[in-house]
Amino acid sequence: MKFLYEKQTRRFYLFLVCICVLQICILGICGIFQAQDVRRILIRRELGAASYLLEQEIPPALVASAWNHTEVTKAGETLLRTIGHTEDTPAYLMLLTEQTSIPLILVLLLAGTLFSAVILTGAACFFRGRERLYEDAEKVILHYADNRFETHLPSGGTGALYRLFGSIEQLALSLQAKSEMEHRAKGFLKNMISNISHQLKTPLAALNMYMEIIAEEPGNEEAVQDFSRKSIQSLERMERLIQSLLKMARLDTGSIVFEKRRCFASELAAQAVDDLLERARQEGKKILVEGDLKEQLYCDQEWTAEALGNLVKNALDHTEAGGTIRISWKRFPAVFRLSVEDNGRGIEQEDIHHIFKQFYRSSTSCDQQGAGLGLSLAKSIAEGQGGNLSVESRPGEGSIFRLILFTA
Repeated sequence: MKFLYEKQTRRFYLFLVCICVLQICILGICGIFQAQDVRRILIRRELGAASYLLEQEIPPALVASAWNHTEVTKAGETLLRTIGHTEDTPAYLMLLTEQTSIPLILVLLLAGTLFSAVILTGAACFFRGRERLYEDAEKVILHYADNRFETHLPSGGTGALYRLFGSIEQLALSLQAKSEMEHRAKGFLKNMISNISHQLKTPLAALNMYMEIIAEEPGNEEAVQDFSRKSIQSLERMERLIQSLLKMARLDTGSIVFEKRRCFASELAAQAVDDLLERARQEGKKILVEGDLKEQLYCDQEWTAEALGNLVKNALDHTEAGGTIRISWKRFPAVFRLSVEDNGRGIEQEDIHHIFKQFYRSSTSCDQQGAGLGLSLAKSIAEGQGGNLSVESRPGEGSIFRLILFTA
């Protein structure tokens, strides 16, 4: 009986059982008392009949034999019919029935009425309590529909109703998580739009100024070439900025699914520095790659190369001409470590705890064109794959960035 699993229903059912048992006991006691009354009335009738017969000078032995006589004769039937004592005589006309059956019927009616009242009162209380439970549950569910999750449905009970409440609570948790995610997404979108507007303001203003200069001096070939080159640089910066912002947005909103597979660390490093070798050559800097060429790691190669490339770019930004950027890797029992080390200016202690924040740029940065997104993007990529990105640096001695990924 599954309906008994619910605590309140089980209590109500036990209440009905107790009432029924109590009713049977009381009716049994009434029957015993009624039987005693019948016995007393019969004895009094026998005493009365015996006394009358003795007054009529009937021998006592004959009177005693009459009480023990069981044979029915025609004369006896005729006598009783004459005085109105037959099977067809209405019960209410018979004195014995009046003295026994009618009180018994009244007692049973009273007991039935009493117990019916108790059962109906108990049922009314049960259903009223259940109605209040439904009303409270309805209020909570309406709060859930309005994205208000400060109250909760009753829990801890058993039975189908509480299983239903548990399912609704699970649904409410999903709705709450979705609502919080939407709220964060709206906040992120608002901040992202503000950041994009702020970051694009400078290159757009510079590009507008370059176009005005070119328009004012169309005959000055040197000025046209110079400011055309600067315009292209501003456009490239805008493109890099927009691409970085879009990547950050995809990572922060969780829309990126990292497709991990085994790849060679040497191929990963080559892919990361491919677009930076020419810049390093032009700036008089070296990029060295060190490590076992046969070593493999388990990661999303495209995104990890993006993170590693950002670390190399950051090293180039903070290394003077003649400096060296060294990429290396090493396998440990549980993790795989990629390192990017430079011998540049290093990071000040007041900046080292903020460099992974979006749009953060130290006051000593020589990369005036940067937007402060590279390190933040690299850390998000590492953490998105279950890894981590850390830094160790001393001013004037260079920095070491370590990208840690767990092995498969």
